Amino acid sequence: MAENTITKGTLVASIASATGQSQATVSSVLDSLFTTVSEAVAKDSKVSIPGWIAFESVETAARKGRNPQTKEEIEIPAGKRVKITAGSKLKAAVK
Repeated sequence: MAENTITKGTLVASIASATGQSQATVSSVLDSLFTTVSEAVAKDSKVSIPGWIAFESVETAARKGRNPQTKEEIEIPAGKRVKITAGSKLKAAVK
């Protein structure tokens, strides 16, 4: 992993330190957040935290692709993908 990668454990420890909550409590809240987001997106709901991030399910059309090893053309079926959009506050924090 990259030296500046924040893992779930590091994130939990940081939030626990900032809020005074136990790491177990913070970990449980994060797990619930991820479960709730994944269940909502699976049901075609959009989850939005205004200014920060949005998650939604999008339909993709069938298309042709190419196997990079054999260069053979393949058919990629239509399906669903998760679209994640950064909000204005997150974008501003990166600048």
